Amino acid sequence: MTVMNDGGPLCTFEVVTLFPEMFAGFVGTSLLGKAIAGGLVAVHFTNPRDFGKGRHRAVDDTPYGGGPGMIMSAPPLAAALQAIADARGPAHRVLLTPQGQVFDQARARALVGQSRIVLVCGRYEGVDDRVGQALCDEELSIGDYVLAGGELGAAVIIEAVARLLPGVLGCGMSVADESFSAGRLEYPQWTRPEVWRDRAVPPVLLSGDHQAVARFRLREAARRTRDRRPDLLARHPLGAEEIDALREETDAAAPAGRPGKKRPGP
Repeated sequence: MTVMNDGGPLCTFEVVTLFPEMFAGFVGTSLLGKAIAGGLVAVHFTNPRDFGKGRHRAVDDTPYGGGPGMIMSAPPLAAALQAIADARGPAHRVLLTPQGQVFDQARARALVGQSRIVLVCGRYEGVDDRVGQALCDEELSIGDYVLAGGELGAAVIIEAVARLLPGVLGCGMSVADESFSAGRLEYPQWTRPEVWRDRAVPPVLLSGDHQAVARFRLREAARRTRDRRPDLLARHPLGAEEIDALREETDAAAPAGRPGKKRPGP
């Protein structure tokens, strides 16, 4: 199965998978489908079973040392990767595995610099370790949990990277002003109606004061990150402006203190 376009796509994804049919709806809908139709993105699929051994095209075998399940063999995957290189040229190779580095927005942005990306989807109990060592440039995981295979991880990476490419999103600011773009969760947002189930939109967003709105959003992004993802602050500490914004809210909410008594910070 191949989804491709003429006209020089900004990024070409090569997916090595035993189940290319899993991607049929994914590559044909929403922003990714439009990007493919518009020639901005191309996606190709290669099945390692086409390079399997024997009458049954086997791609797995029992693990050395014993243990449950089967392990994907290196030779069929190596042959699939070589076929991709022969047909369409070299590419940055990524193995999807729970043992890989956790994929995040920073890694997505780094991958935007690659014009061709191969995503190797593991299956069964795992992949022969030599595949990652000898055949791939890096190993990635989409989270600390285990799935039946790497296909969902490949889909996540394709969408996360593709939406960062110029022209894929209708509004370029959507990429810059969103969760994880600067080590922060995105500030909360509202739309009509102004009051819903007795919950009203914050008055500052109705004020027309763009500076006040920007300050409010800065504070809410910092607060939401602090409360929900403190691990992000460990890597991206609060800046002086964020600290000031949080302190202003604390001061406004606190009762008047005694003269000379210092109120605590955020």
